[in-house]
Amino acid sequence: MTSRFAIGETDFLLDGQPHRIISGALHYPRVHPDLWRDRIRKARLMGLNAIETYVMWNAHEPVQGQWDATGALDLGRFLDIVAEEGMHAIVRPGPYVCAEWHGGGLPTWLTSDRDLRLRSSDPRYLEAVTSYLEKVNAIVAPRQIDAGGSVILVQIENEYGAYGSDKDYLAELIRVTRAGGITVPLTQVDQPIPHMLEGGAHEGLHKTGSFGGRIDERLAVLREHQPTGPLMCMEFWCGWFDHWGEKHHTTTFADSAADLDRLLAAGASVNIYMVHGGTNFGLTAGANDSGRYLPMVTSYDYDSPISEAGDITEKFRAFRDVIAKHAPVPDEPLPEPVDAPTPTVRLEAVASPLDLVATSREEFAAPPTMDELGADVVLVEYRVDAPLDRPAVLRAEVRDHAWVRRDGNLVGRLQRTLGDDTLVVPAGGELSLLVEETGRVNYDTKIGEPKGLIGDVQLDGAPVTGPWQVRTIDVPALAVAVTAADANPLDGPAVGPVGLRGAFELAASADLFLDTRGWGKGYAWVNGFFLGRYWRRGPQRTLYVPGPVTRAGANQMVIVELEETADPTARFLARPDLGHEVE
Repeated sequence: MTSRFAIGETDFLLDGQPHRIISGALHYPRVHPDLWRDRIRKARLMGLNAIETYVMWNAHEPVQGQWDATGALDLGRFLDIVAEEGMHAIVRPGPYVCAEWHGGGLPTWLTSDRDLRLRSSDPRYLEAVTSYLEKVNAIVAPRQIDAGGSVILVQIENEYGAYGSDKDYLAELIRVTRAGGITVPLTQVDQPIPHMLEGGAHEGLHKTGSFGGRIDERLAVLREHQPTGPLMCMEFWCGWFDHWGEKHHTTTFADSAADLDRLLAAGASVNIYMVHGGTNFGLTAGANDSGRYLPMVTSYDYDSPISEAGDITEKFRAFRDVIAKHAPVPDEPLPEPVDAPTPTVRLEAVASPLDLVATSREEFAAPPTMDELGADVVLVEYRVDAPLDRPAVLRAEVRDHAWVRRDGNLVGRLQRTLGDDTLVVPAGGELSLLVEETGRVNYDTKIGEPKGLIGDVQLDGAPVTGPWQVRTIDVPALAVAVTAADANPLDGPAVGPVGLRGAFELAASADLFLDTRGWGKGYAWVNGFFLGRYWRRGPQRTLYVPGPVTRAGANQMVIVELEETADPTARFLARPDLGHEVE
């Protein structure tokens, strides 16, 4: 059965009748695909009638020309499940999405071109964007509501008015989207600040807002710039994200519920950002830099109504009560949180794990950036002969974190988050820097900045001349390599880089919370599934393990520790620990 969805003089219209959207954001790459239906169903139980998702270009096409829409990236299946659960869908394909996601969703093979003008009508940029949108549209078009599917709105770009005002760019995105068979209404989103709303505006786009408070004021500004049609808060911020080294952010659920009530009482439509945040699995977390570089943690819990692990929260219940005042809410029981199993795992050590997945590159006269070494390179070892018979001051701009060794011995770290760019190194011969990219900026003008070593490395003010020996480390491949390598028993502290592995038993598949306290900095896998990064800096102290990646019986875990760990035992906790909360 097909329906029609349109924008009327005062309302959204579903088959000609006024319709209010009560939606929630849920990003399919941040949720294990076997849990999509569970999270969507819980959103419906809160009273929502729609699910919104971004499409992350760099997840689907990490290497140019190698498109993937399978498994955890099966957008079509995700939209089909939304329809099967009796809900509508809103799709926001960018091409830029922000979302606290690596690079704002733009692939590194694209942003590494220093001559390319991102998010503009630059013909070469538009050529790549057109290819991307054609692939997305081919998935979305047959799943629109007028084709019997779930999709009722498609967004063009994302908060573009905060970045630019290239109307030719927006016009081309609209043209490509319509040419790809998208017939539903098209929207823009910007904060309700006049220059932003107008910068991102274009004929044919319905203006929506992104905000989390001062509801009446922001709706008034939005109405001033969108005189007709429905008012919609496309991002109702009911929580916030966390950076490494900061506190875990929460919001008072009563205050958020009161703001939601004001929105709905005003007759506005809403998309709750996020109804379920999920997880920055693997290496997908982004970063911010508004004067200080701050990378995102692995959890994207966002203090959402549905927690990272899928639990119903007090915020969920408060929102459900509010929505029930304005719209029908399913009268179905709500599941209660349960404690997770808490096995302990005795670990064994694999020496020099980075050597197992390292690729030696050609010699370089000067250290290359990661971007010059290939797409999505995140860990690089730079080595050079730099003999001195006295201590010297090392200066280097690292993006983002470097372990510095002299003749193989660790002598210190350079950390962008702390502004560290100098270090006294002792006399010696070989100088090496293991540099990690800890998250690509996802907002504002530093999107696409180069990573790795930037410019000259200096000793006492003089550039260190090559040849530089460079090795790239294939981080995702570490789990398989460490599992297959020879290992030795671990009876005490271990100094990294070191591979750690162990086995544990479960009575049945279950969500788990891996305790990272006592560890330094590194990466973790369970049964080959890349959970993401951990870092002693916090606030996050556990990594979420989705139940579908575990199994009854034996399970395997792998840790690659880049610094040091004090305990030869890995532990799981009954509940997550995302750090000390701050409202």
